Amino acid sequence: MDSLAEVRNIVTDTLGLGGCGAELSADSALLGAIPELDSMAVINLITALEEHFGLTIADDEISAEVFDTLGSLSAFVDRKLG
Repeated sequence: MDSLAEVRNIVTDTLGLGGCGAELSADSALLGAIPELDSMAVINLITALEEHFGLTIADDEISAEVFDTLGSLSAFVDRKLG
């Protein structure tokens, strides 16, 4: 399963990126590159991903590497979906 488009939409909606979100690609940096992605936004984003995909994400699964790029976040979701 390729969840990149769905993850892009969730990131765009959760962070309120509007039209800028459509420009995000798998290589787009997230953490540290998007000012809207602060610690509270990470929590909101995790909640949105859990609700959308029916996942449970444990605290110890959350790392800077997961939120490095849109592609790494999407790959994380794909792994969780099995």
